[in-house]
Amino acid sequence: MSSQVMTFEGNTDNSWSSHMRATFALGVPLVGAQLAQMAIHTTDVILVGWLGTTELASVVLATQMFFIVFIFGTGFSSAVVPLVAQAIGQNDPVGVRRSVRMGLWIVLAYGVLTAPLLWFSEPILLQLGQAPDVAANAQSYLRIAQWGVFPALGLMAIRSFVTGLEKGGIVLYVTIGMFLMNAAVAYTLIFGHFGAPALGLHGAAIAAVSANVTGFFIAVAYVESQPKMRAYEIFVRFWRPDWGMVREIAMLGLPISFTILAEVSLFSAASLLMGMIGKLELAAHGIALQLASIAFMIPLGLAQVATVRVGLANGRDDLLGVKRAAVAVLAISIFFTAIGSILYATMPRSLGGLFLDTRQGDAETVLAIAVPLIAIAGAFQLVDGLQAVGAGLLRGLKDTRVPMILALIAYWPIGFACAWIFAFPLGFGGEGVWFGFVTGLAAAALLLCGRFWLLVRRQTNATR
Repeated sequence: MSSQVMTFEGNTDNSWSSHMRATFALGVPLVGAQLAQMAIHTTDVILVGWLGTTELASVVLATQMFFIVFIFGTGFSSAVVPLVAQAIGQNDPVGVRRSVRMGLWIVLAYGVLTAPLLWFSEPILLQLGQAPDVAANAQSYLRIAQWGVFPALGLMAIRSFVTGLEKGGIVLYVTIGMFLMNAAVAYTLIFGHFGAPALGLHGAAIAAVSANVTGFFIAVAYVESQPKMRAYEIFVRFWRPDWGMVREIAMLGLPISFTILAEVSLFSAASLLMGMIGKLELAAHGIALQLASIAFMIPLGLAQVATVRVGLANGRDDLLGVKRAAVAVLAISIFFTAIGSILYATMPRSLGGLFLDTRQGDAETVLAIAVPLIAIAGAFQLVDGLQAVGAGLLRGLKDTRVPMILALIAYWPIGFACAWIFAFPLGFGGEGVWFGFVTGLAAAALLLCGRFWLLVRRQTNATR
């Protein structure tokens, strides 16, 4: 084993300036990668939308189903991050190799287990009340797109490895490359440009799979081309099982997966509530939610930074480093989400107008409904950012089961219940649904951040 690996100790400088620099250095590429990933989905929706409303409805439905399968699987790859970070903090290269290798095993197995769900998606969608033509088109798309689950989740596992090494730049470059490739291939194959056949929805699916496959192999090539990374021998004797590490990743990853699914399903349920209020309210909700989703990419990227920075310090038993890493990430998250909150609160009409042509149909009415929702989304940003970073901090301590329970309580018994009560019994309508969002996410932020500082206090008392 190379001495480059064996002597790795990480940055032990606990000055505030060092923690801030390290947070920005890792945070900028990870946030950029999240924004680029969102751009991939947005591009697909825009291009398919040019085909017609049936095709657009089909691809939105299909990508949502794909996303649910994919996002649940990312819980396992997310579990690799704290394991890699703590192994590095402990100067344990074997632990790094074991966690990444078995992380790849688990996501590959997950892809196999979930393949029938996507392959036979039409009867599932029909049971959920979707139109037959839309369900058929969605299944046709997914039977191609499902092959992208394997490279997409494999890429997430490799990304967890390089992120744990605080090498976030490659994550950004790979994601931007995937975005550009997806846009070019989708434009070519959907409409039949440059002599290619016009494949419609199938072209969009082929583009998505191609981008994921290319991104995965570029990431693997990068890891193998870097002497310090290659020294971990991630792919040497890849076939050799390590059932103890498989169990550890599963025990860490399943709670993360259920936590993510709980939050995603909350927003899906909220959309159903908005649809019960009215079609125009649902359209306005979609605008506000899209704006909130874009802003959320910043704390989402910082949550990954929190896991790495806390995991590294915790791995080397550096309690001061744990505390200062946490404060640095929280401070930066609050700063940027506060900027977003001010922007949304002061410019809701201008921002909402980007999504509508107010000269057409009911667009002006939709915009009028969206304006207060966007303003509420300003407050939403602050608490959403805190709960995301709070979850990331706890993952850095390898604490996932209790946070899952706390998040479930905050999202559903508190968040969804408040959304329904505010919207219907109290009569606030769409604004009530968003007040429920804020209440639930504020509860999650309080519970998760409180849980982190409670664990830190326990460690502090134990060392006295």
